[in-house]
Amino acid sequence: MIYGFLNALTAAAASDTNDANKTPDTTAETVDKAVSFTQGLWNKLTDAATWIGLADTALRIVLIILLAQIAIRVTYKIIDRALLRQKEDTGDSRFRVKPRRFVTIGKLLKNMVVIVLNFMMMLLIISELGYNLAPLIAGAGVIGLAIGFGAQSLVKDVITGFFIVFEDQFAVGDVVQITTFKGTVEVIGLRTTRLRNWNGEVYVIPNGIITNVTNFSLADAKAVIDIPMSAERPLDEATHLVARSLEKVHDHNAKILAPPNILGVQAMTTGEYTLRISVSCSPNAQAEVESMIRGEIKRAMERDDALKQALAEESERNAQAEDEAKAKPEEAAKAETAPVPQKPEGPGKPESEKTDAEKTPNTEDKPHSAQ
Repeated sequence: MIYGFLNALTAAAASDTNDANKTPDTTAETVDKAVSFTQGLWNKLTDAATWIGLADTALRIVLIILLAQIAIRVTYKIIDRALLRQKEDTGDSRFRVKPRRFVTIGKLLKNMVVIVLNFMMMLLIISELGYNLAPLIAGAGVIGLAIGFGAQSLVKDVITGFFIVFEDQFAVGDVVQITTFKGTVEVIGLRTTRLRNWNGEVYVIPNGIITNVTNFSLADAKAVIDIPMSAERPLDEATHLVARSLEKVHDHNAKILAPPNILGVQAMTTGEYTLRISVSCSPNAQAEVESMIRGEIKRAMERDDALKQALAEESERNAQAEDEAKAKPEEAAKAETAPVPQKPEGPGKPESEKTDAEKTPNTEDKPHSAQ
């Protein structure tokens, strides 16, 4: 209706313009044409059918807008209820589904609903104004096809990024490995994903090349620790020592979800054997738990070795004291029963005990030489 009214006004104005360009025969004809145009315009404005058509078109447009808004609100409620039901169903699952995943998916679905319904609303409003939508839709299709061919990688990245978020393959804060890159997810965009590894290196990965993902944060982790023991240490003693250490670590660390399990001897050589330990822990806590368990076992072994050394030294001192105590009475008995030695006299005395007379040789007893 509005389109016909505007066409009529445009046609009348064009006709009057063309007539004005011609040379009028008389002034009366010009005045008659001006009066005719004014009269036609007045008739259009005062025609009840014209206003009824305008009111009908305006009412249709308002109704379209209201229906679009109602559809958006109803779709919002359906999305919220569906996500809430999904969240309750996964509450007892052994996999950890993060709440922000539902928030992200909810916002994404709501934005898509708003875009689609508003686009449909605009098309219906344009149709009510009397314009032909076929050329518009055909032109939009050609433009979209050109953009699709010119930006295939971009479209692939965006679609892959949408499904990464929708399927909850990983989220911000998760530790993942994508191809050869491993690190903590910092940003998930529609085109790229950004990781940061333990030494601060940042990887920016296009979503289109993400084909295989290993997520280390989705469920509980399992830490496996091998503890080497000297072959001189008895197996039962080593097992008891490790068990006490594991109990202490489990009591003081909340990241250990279950009591550690000693699996037994994993390997053995002539010089040592290896005990294997299995521990259930929180996601991404394997390195911390392994380091803590190794440190506690090492300290327990040091305390045990120090205690053994102290006991050995104490035993040695006690044995030495007993030997000394036994040796003293024997020495005393030997001293009592031993004879008293007599000092020799005369020439048999030592030189230090001889007198001057004894040291001087007696020449009188010797025979004199022949004179």
